[in-house]
Amino acid sequence: MNNDYLYRAKIAIDDPRILSIVASKRAKQLALGGRPMVKCDSENHLDIALLEIAEGKLSYEFPVKKVELTLEEQVLADAAAKDVEKADSATE
Repeated sequence: MNNDYLYRAKIAIDDPRILSIVASKRAKQLALGGRPMVKCDSENHLDIALLEIAEGKLSYEFPVKKVELTLEEQVLADAAAKDVEKADSATE
């Protein structure tokens, strides 16, 4: 593993756990035939993945879970929204 690539990737993704997961998943994709997004002197899949992260070609995001409200919670939320609207119109 190229320490320079690792150092540069740490700047892009400062959490070591997240960096480890992102780099390993990308290295696995490359090992299974994925095409590199950067030119790299090394043929090591992990080095290529770290360089992609360092150059901003690869990033991550956390999925947002959609929360579904029960009918009772929806009714309460709607009532609260109406109360806020009434309060806003009263102050104007």
